[in-house]
Amino acid sequence: MTEALTLDALNGMDAAEISRRLSASAPPEERAAFVAAAAESGVAEAQTVYGQMLLDGAGVAADPVAALRWFARAAESGHVMAINMVGRCYDLGWGVAVDKGRAAEWYYAAALRGLDWGMYNYATLLTLGEGVAEDRAAALGWFRRAAAMGNAKAWNFVGSFHEDGWVVEKDMKEAARCYAIAARGGDFRGQFNHARLEAAKGRIANALEWLARSAESCNPRFAGQAIGWLNTADPRLAPAVAAFEAVR
Repeated sequence: MTEALTLDALNGMDAAEISRRLSASAPPEERAAFVAAAAESGVAEAQTVYGQMLLDGAGVAADPVAALRWFARAAESGHVMAINMVGRCYDLGWGVAVDKGRAAEWYYAAALRGLDWGMYNYATLLTLGEGVAEDRAAALGWFRRAAAMGNAKAWNFVGSFHEDGWVVEKDMKEAARCYAIAARGGDFRGQFNHARLEAAKGRIANALEWLARSAESCNPRFAGQAIGWLNTADPRLAPAVAAFEAVR
């Protein structure tokens, strides 16, 4: 049974012990109790983690309003991921009404502080013209910065810019390179796009492998889009439909 955590005990822990207890690999009951106590005592990292737990309903009842409150508290301390997560809440309406303009402000603040996810999210709004004026040139710049930091989703977006010829010359070779990096990085959209281009080159077995990997982590909405594409694609890719059907 986990002992009750006191403020004195928390203050006596070193950074390594705090990190261990915050880790997702810690026993759920121990982690939930520790995170809540640490958040209450003012640890910004714990406030951010606790906000995510409340958002996901992981070990606690889902409460997006409370989640936003914790993200905001951590953001006040300058915690960069919390700043990004406040943006996510405004972007997607988690615990607050959707406000793309405020989302963009928070994402931009996180991006300026060097967070790849802040860069990616801000660039996405710039690309779509949501909450800010559409500016694909600026968006590409932010996507490239996030990609250089290893953000797989950003690599996929850079690939899309080159495939579609947005603010750069259309360059399928570069698009393929970016999609391959995104795919290896675990982005399901990048895996799907990499599979598309592999199929176009006649590499059906490789395409099927990447389609299967995409289906393993994609969301239901994307699964529906993938099925729609597969229904009009090379018939040899038909075996991939079942994996996406299982998600949808």
